[in-house]
Amino acid sequence: MEVKRGRSVLTTGLDACVAMISIAVLYYIFIINRDMSAQWVTGIIVVLSGGAYLYFKYMPATKAEKKKLSSRVVKLVLLDDDGTSVKEWYIQGETSVLIGKSSKNSEADIDLSDTPYASLISSQHAVLNKASGQWFIEDIDSASGVGVRKGNQSRASKLEIEEPSLIEAGDLIYIANTRILVK
Repeated sequence: MEVKRGRSVLTTGLDACVAMISIAVLYYIFIINRDMSAQWVTGIIVVLSGGAYLYFKYMPATKAEKKKLSSRVVKLVLLDDDGTSVKEWYIQGETSVLIGKSSKNSEADIDLSDTPYASLISSQHAVLNKASGQWFIEDIDSASGVGVRKGNQSRASKLEIEEPSLIEAGDLIYIANTRILVK
């Protein structure tokens, strides 16, 4: 299921129709009709239904919805020191991705041998594994470590060796001093 940003024309049209009908009913009950009991009942119904409508329309994403969004990780983007995209790797459809430096003895899926900090990167530095629709990163006993800054945090945390950590779109992975954005 495709998650759309913004609203469709149909949804906007239906919202407008509901609003116009509601205004017409309220006008009739409170302006034309003078029955106080009808006004009280209608007022209570309007407040409760309006509150329920707003709650369900704008309530925060459930855990299941967050899980769907995190599984939408499709690529990794290498960033330079200014935060500009240098290179991209599409990982959609993969189940495991090795990050490191390719050599004649081993090949990394995400080859960082041509980055400015390549001397700090191990040939098998980190691995991304997909399990249950979510991506996890793990430091493979690298010399300089792996860090992850969650999309909603201002500081990165260093990973423990061979301890998987969940990554989601918007997170920033630090391989030595090299930054990789998860998208």
